Amino acid sequence: MPIFMIGTQRSGSNLLRLMLNQLPDIAAPHPPHILQRMMPLEKGYGDLSKDKNFELMVDDVCKLVELNPVPWEGVTLDRKNVARHCRNHSVVAAFGAVYDIMAEQNKAKSWCCKSLQNINYLSELEAYYGDEARYIYLYRDGRDVAVSFRKAVVGEKHPYYIAKEWGATQRIALTQREHIDPKRFSNLSYETLTGSPEKAMRGLCEFLGVTYTEDMLNFHESSEAKSAASSSDLWSNVVKPVMADNSNKFLREMSSEDIRIFELVAGDVLDALGYKRFQTKVGETKTFNEAEIKLFDTENQRLKQEVLSKVDPEDMKRRDQQATLIKQIKERQQAA
Repeated sequence: MPIFMIGTQRSGSNLLRLMLNQLPDIAAPHPPHILQRMMPLEKGYGDLSKDKNFELMVDDVCKLVELNPVPWEGVTLDRKNVARHCRNHSVVAAFGAVYDIMAEQNKAKSWCCKSLQNINYLSELEAYYGDEARYIYLYRDGRDVAVSFRKAVVGEKHPYYIAKEWGATQRIALTQREHIDPKRFSNLSYETLTGSPEKAMRGLCEFLGVTYTEDMLNFHESSEAKSAASSSDLWSNVVKPVMADNSNKFLREMSSEDIRIFELVAGDVLDALGYKRFQTKVGETKTFNEAEIKLFDTENQRLKQEVLSKVDPEDMKRRDQQATLIKQIKERQQAA
């Protein structure tokens, strides 16, 4: 059974995947973000019904996995075997094939992909998997997401841009849950996950049809958690027990003006998800003018550079491996 987390980064997805990975029936590796990186390149391979083009695409997908910052330990991707696992000649099929093989080699019945950007490819996933697919919509107060992104090596830094991206993603998820059978779509907030982890995991296990085990709460002691934490500061907290007091940080760490900007851009989503506004009224919104957005952009770029100046060079080196592969693929396709 394929399980997909959807939502926005910095919402507890690594915490949740490590908990699920503790179950013997589910394999939940760190994601190489295959669809996010390869779907925009699919057309560049040409006619994938031709073996040469299909085999090249499969090889690139496998390389992307093999260059993942957090290695898929013990997983071997034989290209011919991956191709045999594909139901058709597409990036989605190759993506599913490598996850199927990973699960088989881990002796798991199901796998979970925690690449939250998969939310942008729900139509393709539904077309390929149909009723097999299960979705976990993981969401967190967007203002706390903004606080987390402010410190992260990835993503936007200014609340205006974070609110735009967070709001857009949540709107897609909220729309999709109206169209997908509730038996295949589960909602889970970060606040519930960290505030009542056992209750949250028991409910999720029931949704997935697996047996809850106390090992799920001992995720931080696993070798997978240690591997992730050693790969990047982004995931340093996963070797700690669940942090129950990790919500409403924005009240301490965001200025009133930044909170106001966020609420004016994505307040409708905060309202829909049941989060209280602090600087604006329910229903209040604003369209920022060109001059204001220009100032936001200048500050956004400054903050990005500030974060990059403090990043561990080894962390960037691990990330650059995948980025270099994608660049090579693009250059090859442009030359062809």
